[in-house]
Amino acid sequence: MRTDEWTPPSYADPDAFEEHEVAVGSVGGALVSPHTGGRAGVVLLSGGGPFDRDGTAGPNKPLKDLAWGLAGRGIASVRFDKPSGQAATMTDEYVPFAAEAVRRLRDLVERVFVVGHSMGGKVAPRVAEAVPADGLVLLAADAEPMHRAAVRVTRHLASLDPAYAEFGAQIERQVAALDVLTPDTPSADLPFGLPASYWADLLGYDPVAAAGAAGLPMFVGQGGRDYQVTLADDLSRWRAAFDARPDVTFRVYEADDHMFFPGSGPSGPVDHLRPQHVDEEVVVDVAAWLVAH
Repeated sequence: MRTDEWTPPSYADPDAFEEHEVAVGSVGGALVSPHTGGRAGVVLLSGGGPFDRDGTAGPNKPLKDLAWGLAGRGIASVRFDKPSGQAATMTDEYVPFAAEAVRRLRDLVERVFVVGHSMGGKVAPRVAEAVPADGLVLLAADAEPMHRAAVRVTRHLASLDPAYAEFGAQIERQVAALDVLTPDTPSADLPFGLPASYWADLLGYDPVAAAGAAGLPMFVGQGGRDYQVTLADDLSRWRAAFDARPDVTFRVYEADDHMFFPGSGPSGPVDHLRPQHVDEEVVVDVAAWLVAH
């Protein structure tokens, strides 16, 4: 066994469920069916960028960790690959496939929840606009506008490694181009090479307001060591909107980074290159919340 290959986390019991390949619209996916339980199911949404159904980062597969960990606690799931090529908008990248996955689970379980990580959490309320869901689980869901977060993150990375300084300067120039965004602005002039249509969609979307309009119970989880989505810049926005709502649960995992991998000290991209698993406490808390709702 290669040391950089994914292995199941200790809290997952492969004998407790079956996993099958399924089609989710035009993309591939995986359906996990527990042998016991079966009243609740989740659709898992990966973060922004070219992530597959497992949220693969280096040797790690955080969404697979979560799916398998939840399955051992009686919770079914569907996760899916993103479509190939660059989608025109965030909505196009996620919503049709997530809605199809919700409908698929409706045939199998009583209640279906949307679980999103990072950008998957940002878009989860929009999924709930498109198809009925019973609740949202937002894990490291960004609420700060993405172009502002991009500048903050690259400055943080440059503080850890000066090699990021040039990339940070490029991001700041590209973010400035959003002030004069038109449908014809070239992708090369915009952050992360995303097309103008994608940025127009993002700039017009407030995930906190969308979540409020959805009116669904929510679990909001945040890693204390996360430098991409942070306590100060993102969780504070969710708390300001929903702290007073009794159907919204907040959990902070002080030792966890953006992927909910536990550790110590400042986190950075290199952390995701060594084999790790999603914090078991996160899996236990999410499972308990789903069962309770």
